[in-house]
Amino acid sequence: MLGYIASAIAGAAMSVQGVMNTRLGEGIGTMEANCVVQSTAAVLSWAALCFYRTGSFSAIGTVPWYCLLGGVLGLVITITVMLGIGALSPTVAISVILLSQLGTAALIDGLGLLGAERAAFTWRKLLGLALMSGGILAIKN
Repeated sequence: MLGYIASAIAGAAMSVQGVMNTRLGEGIGTMEANCVVQSTAAVLSWAALCFYRTGSFSAIGTVPWYCLLGGVLGLVITITVMLGIGALSPTVAISVILLSQLGTAALIDGLGLLGAERAAFTWRKLLGLALMSGGILAIKN
């Protein structure tokens, strides 16, 4: 149950953050907004680390190199969400983002990429993605 609650909070926070970042970017510029957002996240992450630790930086050499690129993807995510919401409506942009997330996650599961346990890509998953695509078309117009 905790996983569902955390995921629901993450989804809501991502939608709110995307709109907030877009509005900030409209006021000060996309890259400037990204800098503010990423800097704030970095400072708060370090502050949280002072009070809550679950591991050790000394183990960083034990993880695959590609796992260290999450920060790069954070930059890509923040900028592209702002650009998407700015060009579309928040509802359409977030819907396309969700469809892309699910499609990519299904591909990761289906191929067992990035250390994920392999899970079959069934016709039901394809049907779900197709229905979501239809939903995007329905809310877009």
